[in-house]
Amino acid sequence: MPAKVLSFLQSLKEHNTREWFEANRDAYEQARTELLNLTSAMLKGISYFDPEAAVNEPSKCIFRIYRDVRFAKDKSPYKTYMSAYMAPGGKKSPKAGYYLHLEPGSSFVAAGIYAPEKEALLAVRREIYYHADEFKSIIENDDFSKTFGGLMDEKLIRPPKGFPSDFPDIDWLKYKHYIVSVNMTDEILKSADIEKYILSIFQKAHPFNSFLNKAISMKD
Repeated sequence: MPAKVLSFLQSLKEHNTREWFEANRDAYEQARTELLNLTSAMLKGISYFDPEAAVNEPSKCIFRIYRDVRFAKDKSPYKTYMSAYMAPGGKKSPKAGYYLHLEPGSSFVAAGIYAPEKEALLAVRREIYYHADEFKSIIENDDFSKTFGGLMDEKLIRPPKGFPSDFPDIDWLKYKHYIVSVNMTDEILKSADIEKYILSIFQKAHPFNSFLNKAISMKD
């Protein structure tokens, strides 16, 4: 369980300054080690059902805690969450993967592809257009639907350019991101079975990621 991560982040949220961070760097390093260990366990578990996404070192999957404040009104120097993205190529991968977000009161796990590059998004939309039944069989599967609900609901108002507006499943092509997620309470995170719980969610998302990555790979 990521107890040290949650404890450190809670304090950081209350004291988001460089001075406090440097004075508590040991606590940060302990939290980062805990995240690395959890990510390592996730990669090992993912390797059993999605080996391609589990070829990275944990350090290549976790994101920096430092914020880019150059163009931000909020000049707080540090993120108040810690996160990791497990996908082919690590955190900078353009492919669909598995995301872990740890933040007191706002933790979640997710799968899919967020803000894909133009070419990747077009490839995904084309794959859905030509294989709508396969895509719907994944999304509308009872277990999948019960676990994730719907996709992240940020969509175009009109059909995307290049696709017929009378396509029966046109709404599936309007998404700007292809993401599913599950929120996690702090109580769930403190469970002794948290690794097993997260991996069970990721495994349910595997067919979804596989569909997306098949499309993205074909564009290359």
